[in-house]
Amino acid sequence: MAKILTAVLLMLFFAVMIGVGIYCRRHATDVNGFVLGGRSVGPWLTAFAFGTSYFSAVIFVGYAGQFGWNFGLASTWIGLGNAFIGSLLAWNVLGRRTRVMTQHLDSKTMPDFFEKRYGSKALKIAASIIVFIFLIPYTASLYNGLSSLFNIAFDIPYWVVIIVMAALTGLYVVFGGYMATAINDFIQGIIMLGGIVAVVAAVLMQNGGFSESINALSQIEAGTSLKGAFTSFFGPNPEFLLYVVVLTSLGTWGLPQMVGKFYSITNEAAIRKGTMISTFFAIIVAGGCYFLGGFGRLFITEEKMGGKFDSIIPSMLENLPDIIIAVVIVLVLAASMSTLSSLVLTSASTLTLDVIVPAVKKDMTEKKKLLTMRAFIIFFITLSAVIAILKDTIWSGVVFIAQMMGVSWGALAGAFLAPFLYGLYWKRTTKTAVWVSFIYGTGLMIAQLCVSMGWLAFDGGILRYVFTNSLYSGVFAMIGGLVLVPVVSLLTPKSKAIDTETIFSCYKKDVTVRTTKSLGN
Repeated sequence: MAKILTAVLLMLFFAVMIGVGIYCRRHATDVNGFVLGGRSVGPWLTAFAFGTSYFSAVIFVGYAGQFGWNFGLASTWIGLGNAFIGSLLAWNVLGRRTRVMTQHLDSKTMPDFFEKRYGSKALKIAASIIVFIFLIPYTASLYNGLSSLFNIAFDIPYWVVIIVMAALTGLYVVFGGYMATAINDFIQGIIMLGGIVAVVAAVLMQNGGFSESINALSQIEAGTSLKGAFTSFFGPNPEFLLYVVVLTSLGTWGLPQMVGKFYSITNEAAIRKGTMISTFFAIIVAGGCYFLGGFGRLFITEEKMGGKFDSIIPSMLENLPDIIIAVVIVLVLAASMSTLSSLVLTSASTLTLDVIVPAVKKDMTEKKKLLTMRAFIIFFITLSAVIAILKDTIWSGVVFIAQMMGVSWGALAGAFLAPFLYGLYWKRTTKTAVWVSFIYGTGLMIAQLCVSMGWLAFDGGILRYVFTNSLYSGVFAMIGGLVLVPVVSLLTPKSKAIDTETIFSCYKKDVTVRTTKSLGN
């Protein structure tokens, strides 16, 4: 019965995704429409696009299981941090200013912003290379966890699941561009909202409800002197929990696929609504995922888990009703496809507009630009799928691939967060400071990769602490950039190639508002 229900829901889901892609072809007739949806995307679509790009199957299957195992119910703080720092604060700090300045500079991608804001083509090329190198393994990691979940309902090879997901995502993105992605993200977001609520309720009922589940979890020893550590306020390891919250929440501020959502939103009212919608979405989805993972120890022993954190969530779902299992599979597939579509669109548009077009000696027509972007979308999806399949088969023992995926988030956020944030707010930010941030962020995470691979080691002191794992070094990459950029900017001369007054004049334009928003003089 589970197979039939799941198959029906999947076929319906796939048909809707492709239908939306075909419908949105009319919005993808030029570069502006294909990449930004004509900068006219409303609050609901933008907010859901932001949320679904944020939360993928990696969070539901991997992070929720891993951090729920480590922290118990305190892992819910990660979801709340994602909601209030990664969503609410990000929209308030970045949303309006990003939309205004990127339109003023006619910037369509984050590397393009760096060129026009700081007057340096070299910065744009360097940023594009960083995006290309670190977004590919991040994209490949989205397939993680799909195999174990699909095996609950279907006995099909992992590579088949990957190919189907990659092909369908490629179809609707190639057809409809950003608008198709945004509409499908909205549909996928609805599935994620309903699915996570249903799953949490069903899982708790297996142990007699919320109170009984809490009581059972409180009896599990955590290897510390703290009794009931897995039901305590901050869990058995508050310091590690803080690093996870900071990396997964503040990190979104520097990820090109996340910030790019602010480029396309339509107006001020949409930003206000989008802020609330995005925060609510994150509370339910991220908070629900990590809250669910906190009960993982009730369903699987450490011996059976064997260090494979991806097996925790599937173990919690094995005995659920068929309809819930079917919903979960569609939920995880929706989460993965929404993030995948955002990543490949970001990668393809960046490489096309920031590297290929400037390298071509003669001007490319809109048609050729669109054709090139579509070709790169297919290339990126194919490459990520191949890496994921090889990692599960031929490269299953190659640690490098898994470690590369782990450092991707930290490298992107560490390199881009500070230059982008200060570039929106501070005229004095210099090109040299941006270079320092790029080098520091990527350099630190490459060093982390070397440490994780055993190629580099630190015997003690602060360096050993920084490189404890990619979570720690990722936080130091972001925080370090936020400190280095203003310091270096004050010590280096302003660029003569740009007129910051003209750039920041976009914030000084007079607008007319209703008295409900301003009392006037």
